[in-house]
Amino acid sequence: MILAVALGSTEQHGPHLPLDTDTRIAVALTTRLATARDDVVVAPPFAYGSSGEHNGFPGTLSIGQHALELVVVELVRSADDFDGGVVLVNGHGGNVEPLARAVATLEGEGRRVLAWSPSLPPGGDLHAGRTETSLVLALDPGAVRLDLAEPGATDVDLARLRAEGVRAVSPNGVLGDPTGASADEGARLLDAMAAALVSAVAAWTA
Repeated sequence: MILAVALGSTEQHGPHLPLDTDTRIAVALTTRLATARDDVVVAPPFAYGSSGEHNGFPGTLSIGQHALELVVVELVRSADDFDGGVVLVNGHGGNVEPLARAVATLEGEGRRVLAWSPSLPPGGDLHAGRTETSLVLALDPGAVRLDLAEPGATDVDLARLRAEGVRAVSPNGVLGDPTGASADEGARLLDAMAAALVSAVAAWTA
């Protein structure tokens, strides 16, 4: 059996999206993976990640890169009963680097582990814009405050963002423009992301 773990974050997503947006998306994708494969068991999600770039916005809780790396290593080490390995489905970009280091450590120990993150669609925005707003509208429209949705930074200086954090480039915490987001678009995005995840796991287990 394969253990699938959703890794998300608790962080600001502008004035209109919930703090657990990344976790919701990762949970939806692990659930779809388990629906597509009868050898997948879904673990409870891990809802805290490396979100230091969102410091200064209310609601953001970050455990940092080092702590996340250690948590993932110990979690996968404890899952040895899952002979098919562990799939880590990541919903937050800030988790990518510590996940890569954790996977390198675990693979060096001979453990089977796959870390997977969805790719942005063509024209997709980085954070709390049309892409994520559409995804949450598809998952739980009642969690979205469209009356508060407003454009943020649409031409993001990534070097400054990494050095100074999101607030330095976007006062409202949005990296993109949620205008035009829809549940239909979100459903299509979820279908595409889930298909990519299922394909990635199929290739990993081949």
